[in-house]
Amino acid sequence: MKKLKDAVEGFESFLGRPVYFAARPLLLLLVVPMILAFTQPLWHMHFEAPQYPSGLDLYVHAYKLDGGHGGHDVQEINTLNHYIGMRHLDRSELSDLDWIPFALGLLVILALRVAVIGNVRSLVDLVVITVYVGLFSLARFAYKLWIFGHDLDPKAPLRVEPFMPVVFGRKTIANFTTESYPAAGTWLISAFAIGCVALLAWHLIAGRRAHVRERSAQPR
Repeated sequence: MKKLKDAVEGFESFLGRPVYFAARPLLLLLVVPMILAFTQPLWHMHFEAPQYPSGLDLYVHAYKLDGGHGGHDVQEINTLNHYIGMRHLDRSELSDLDWIPFALGLLVILALRVAVIGNVRSLVDLVVITVYVGLFSLARFAYKLWIFGHDLDPKAPLRVEPFMPVVFGRKTIANFTTESYPAAGTWLISAFAIGCVALLAWHLIAGRRAHVRERSAQPR
């Protein structure tokens, strides 16, 4: 029991230590890709069919939907969706995007706080919240696609069985082949997340080594 108590107290003491001075400018640098993510699409979907030799492109940003060919592809995709009874693709149907700019801004603020006055505990909080935001966003995106593929209008001109649109990879439905992959914005956010995890791992490894040295230096 005493060993467990000592371990808990030691871990609490470790969490209260300031973030390493050398890690602070690295955290400030990690804010840059997160800010740039606002300017880039998060996801890219490409649709191919014989009647569209150059394909159709859909870009999901943190605050808007955009299409290829000067935005015209969104209208073309909606025309095709109408024939199979899918919902109209517009910003109002993707209201889940409303909270993403707020979440990304919050992560930027938390990272700046950790870089200036943070301790290891606040760095752990930053990593946990970043991972949660990323996983929750991906899950909601997949769920929204499921809704689009299953909530079909039974009075649509063409009857199609409910389906799950592709989230990641390549999938063929009828005469359309769809490719869906993360875009630049998601990779920028991933760089932020990986950097934060690496900094936390650095603190954990260095803290463990310091603890071992302190224990070995104590008189027996």
